[in-house]
Amino acid sequence: MSTDNKRELLIAEIPRLRRYAIALLRDRIAADDLVQDVVLRALDKLHLWRDGTNMRTWLFTIMHNLHANDMRRLSRTADNQPLEGAALSHGSPPEQEAAVELSQLSTAIAGLPVAQRQVLLLVGLEGFSYADAAEALDVPVGTVMSRLSRTREELRRTLDGENVSQIRRIK
Repeated sequence: MSTDNKRELLIAEIPRLRRYAIALLRDRIAADDLVQDVVLRALDKLHLWRDGTNMRTWLFTIMHNLHANDMRRLSRTADNQPLEGAALSHGSPPEQEAAVELSQLSTAIAGLPVAQRQVLLLVGLEGFSYADAAEALDVPVGTVMSRLSRTREELRRTLDGENVSQIRRIK
């Protein structure tokens, strides 16, 4: 396959990379930076991509590795902000019940450990197969299945109010 064709395949995946990065990082600017780093790395290493393999999985593997490296680097810095201090500011609560439920789901997903959130987003949002997600995250397929199962159970408990204080619903 020619380099131009490889570049076209890469460019076609940018919207998916960006969507996943935004969901993972919950910050559009940081997500755009991560996607830019992925694209630059992929273009630099395009000669290493093998014909017949999944370009999407290859790009998400690069993203996973870059994100993991960034997280390791950040964990070593002295001026880390605790999670409680990093809470996102919220506007006035939405009036529609569906918007409230979506907000609760978003908060519940944000509260998941990174490994579980990655699996949930790759399989649930990006539509990766378990095998492709395992390849992108460099873990066994069974680990993906286990993490996804635990993640779904955790989300169910959180959204059912078993893990959080009860919120009064006014009708």
